[in-house]
Amino acid sequence: MSDYSGLVDEIDQKYKGLNQKTEAYLEGLLWSKPITYWDYIQTDALLNLQVQRTILPDENIFIMYHQVNELLFKMILWEIKQVSHNDNLTTDFFTERLMRISRYFDMLTTSFTIMGDGMEVEQYMKFRHTLTPASGFQSAQYRMIEFCSTDLINLIDYRFRASIDRNTPYTHAFEHLYWQAAGKDYHTGQKSYFLQQFEEKYKVEFLRIMEEYNTINLWRKFKELPEQDQQNPELIKAMRHYDYTVNITWVMGHYNAAKKYIDNGKGDGEATGGSDWKKYMHPRYQRRIFFPELWSTEELASWGENV
Repeated sequence: MSDYSGLVDEIDQKYKGLNQKTEAYLEGLLWSKPITYWDYIQTDALLNLQVQRTILPDENIFIMYHQVNELLFKMILWEIKQVSHNDNLTTDFFTERLMRISRYFDMLTTSFTIMGDGMEVEQYMKFRHTLTPASGFQSAQYRMIEFCSTDLINLIDYRFRASIDRNTPYTHAFEHLYWQAAGKDYHTGQKSYFLQQFEEKYKVEFLRIMEEYNTINLWRKFKELPEQDQQNPELIKAMRHYDYTVNITWVMGHYNAAKKYIDNGKGDGEATGGSDWKKYMHPRYQRRIFFPELWSTEELASWGENV
């Protein structure tokens, strides 16, 4: 018979360290039921989160696809948090986590064929207007990934970067983020309904994250590493891969999928949220680059041109 006395002592020390009674936890274990896969994964809850607004079968594919995206965004944010809030960051740890994040985005990029080739255009054109004014633009987690990845100046609309710096109030910078252009008339200042709703839901949280990650975003954590480590070829490769994957490869996968359905000659060519989606999405217009210092002058000048 195995001797578990050492293990029991460790358990006892654990709960004493928490100022808890070990016997209470052991008694709870005595009466607890064994875990099952479906309880642990919450399968029933997960599979009942799809609520269609129409009777068209492919709408269910559309819903599930976007829910999978949001789960992957959550995984990405979890990995970024481990880097940003790490007070003893090493080059190896940073590189490994960056490659994890890039693989998630690689998966997101290749997955566009699921939606691009997995729905009938005719069905999409029928159920899409029941989604108005909702838009994929309103993915809060994707915005959070951007805030956590780079200095805020790199997310400012290209037209206004010269007038904004690190001392600019967050509320002012927020009004000039690149994606504001998708829902704001800069001549009148009028915001679209879908942008107003998005801000009403998430603006306070966005401002909090902008401030929190101002000094601990991925770029700032990279600059905290020793100078020699910042020259590490594998780390630079990982940084560039992440930057290119998020801001060109993934964006173009999304752009091309949207182009197939929205710009197919069978509708008005407008996104459900009413945004100027081509100029908003295509990297050559917005030129969002997380780590511009890691790219050559020629690479920066041609960003998004040859895709």
